[in-house]
Amino acid sequence: MNKNAKIYIAGHRGLVGSAIWKNLQKKGYTQLIGKIRSELDLMDPVAVRGFFDEEQPEYVFFAAAHVGGIMANNTYRADFIYNNLQIQQNIIGESFRHNVKKLLFLGSTCIYPRDARQPISETELLTGPLEYTNEPYAIAKIAGLKMCESFNLQYGTNYIAVMPTNLYGPNDNFDLERSHVLPAMIRKIHLAKCLQEDNWKAIQIDLDKRPVEGVNGSSSQKEILDTLSKYGVTSQGVELWGTGKPLREFLWSEEMADACVYIMEKINFEQLSSGSEALHPGFHAEGTNKEIRNCHINIGTGKEITIKDLSVLIAQTVNYKGNITFNSDKPDGTMRKLTDPSKLHSLGWHHQIEIDEGVRRMYDWYCE
Repeated sequence: MNKNAKIYIAGHRGLVGSAIWKNLQKKGYTQLIGKIRSELDLMDPVAVRGFFDEEQPEYVFFAAAHVGGIMANNTYRADFIYNNLQIQQNIIGESFRHNVKKLLFLGSTCIYPRDARQPISETELLTGPLEYTNEPYAIAKIAGLKMCESFNLQYGTNYIAVMPTNLYGPNDNFDLERSHVLPAMIRKIHLAKCLQEDNWKAIQIDLDKRPVEGVNGSSSQKEILDTLSKYGVTSQGVELWGTGKPLREFLWSEEMADACVYIMEKINFEQLSSGSEALHPGFHAEGTNKEIRNCHINIGTGKEITIKDLSVLIAQTVNYKGNITFNSDKPDGTMRKLTDPSKLHSLGWHHQIEIDEGVRRMYDWYCE
């Protein structure tokens, strides 16, 4: 990518998009384009086409999505499949119509089967049933991956799909109704510590910044206590969903951004579709009947931690000494979901930040 190329980062205020923006700026890219939702509704095909007509971006980082944790995924199933399919249709379609040179589509490792072999390589895609709680979101992301792959095969475009593991970092979503597991746990344990210490000023600051169901720092103490209790946060302790036994892999969002920029700068689809049959079983060679598939790239650490051990790590980081319990009546989701990042490693990129350092950075950012 030329340093003066016009680069559109869809979702530039989100967890990954903001990190990609920051990474590109540090590397000297000068023409970055971002639009907030009030400026550009990615669900609106007319608005998206008008945006591409006007801006004519040369490269697209597709980091925009309708996302959430296990509660949100299981509750708002129609929203997760419909909204993501619509956004993908609009951005990928207009990228093709406007001759975008290269597009990076961000998916999720939830695309893989619930009982996929561990660690999960790219070849596990579509080999078994999905996890029920996030099936609509996963299907939407599989569709996006296949759109990129299909445009590449039919039209010779250069659209690359990457599947990040669980991400966390600056600008994460700490909404107790919709956030992912790690930021939700950090906020819950932080608030429980404040309740335990009777630190109402800190609680009011937190709720003014991020109201919960309309309850903010100006609400009565009873309203605050009742609402936080609904989400398992009391002065007696913190209740978390599930058994605490599931294993999860986490990647610092700024490292995810670095991997994305690395791939956009150095990797092309033809490299992914013409590799060895060991990496890409069934890849299509010219003049044969073999098929091209599994050209996407896992982005992860290849390391995992149980949810229970993660809660202990967060409690130690927050200096919370209260109780943490698990409600086994609530779903665990997939019990294990560890990526195999060997393809990414073979392309020349490795992670650096481990989970203990990442949690400390995350909590420092949250407090600031």
